Amino acid sequence: MSETFSIGSGGLTARIASLGAELVSITDASGAEWMTDGDPAFWSGRSPILFPIVGELAGGKMRLDGMEYAMARHGFARKRAFDLVSHDGDAALFRLSDDEETRAVFPFAFDLDLHYAIEDSTLTMTATVRNTGDVAMSFSIGFHPGFAWPLPGGGEKADHAVRFFEREDGPIRRLDADGLLCFYEDTPVVDRKLALQPGLFRADALIWDRLDSRGLCYEGAMPGGEGVSPAAIQMAFPDCPMLGIWQKPGADFICLEPWAGIADPVGFDRDFREKPGVMELEPGGERAFRVGITIRPAVTGE
Repeated sequence: MSETFSIGSGGLTARIASLGAELVSITDASGAEWMTDGDPAFWSGRSPILFPIVGELAGGKMRLDGMEYAMARHGFARKRAFDLVSHDGDAALFRLSDDEETRAVFPFAFDLDLHYAIEDSTLTMTATVRNTGDVAMSFSIGFHPGFAWPLPGGGEKADHAVRFFEREDGPIRRLDADGLLCFYEDTPVVDRKLALQPGLFRADALIWDRLDSRGLCYEGAMPGGEGVSPAAIQMAFPDCPMLGIWQKPGADFICLEPWAGIADPVGFDRDFREKPGVMELEPGGERAFRVGITIRPAVTGE
């Protein structure tokens, strides 16, 4: 059975479930919820961790050193119970280690730590992958947080946008019906701004596999008057060179997904170690991936 643990500061509270070490709620000082409502009619997830793959494998199988291993989209970590290592008022640490079940589909010894910490209005998620075995380990990892759309105090859905920290003029990737990378198309980003509307996602996610930004701002409508600012979520992801943005048309959420890894391209049949986005850890090595989420309620000037 999954347990839920709360951490907080004066202005922010987060709840994390032991199942998948998944962030399930972020509320501000007023009690407003900034994450998806998890409506199962659209998507029951909230913020799953993607490990040891991101996206879909061609044929649902990972080919590694002459063997094949069946693995579902986004890997197994999101469906596994993590152990609670530590928990205090403003931080919590969860850990998943390999076992017989994981080694049947991913033949490596590992620890995956998820650390959550809140300081003021910022929640920092840090995923640390550790190779506890005696052979080099290949893996990918990604974050999949779903945020409210519209944001609390953010106005209408059509008034929301994502603003990238850098120009993103290059083409984006798209997926086929099997969830595999299939083609490029022109970017919908104009002058660093992606205007959000459900039609963008009728063909599934927007994917940046050549991302220049390591951060973005998701914001609602600008209130009128002087000294005002829109409701916004600022995200920093210095360790993730790729990004997916996704939602189910009609749903009240938007997923902003920093990735260090990506789905298989259509027709990919080579060894997993040769796949774009796959990283390698030597025995005893570890690598950390951080995402900072800063909540900025609207300032109306009233």
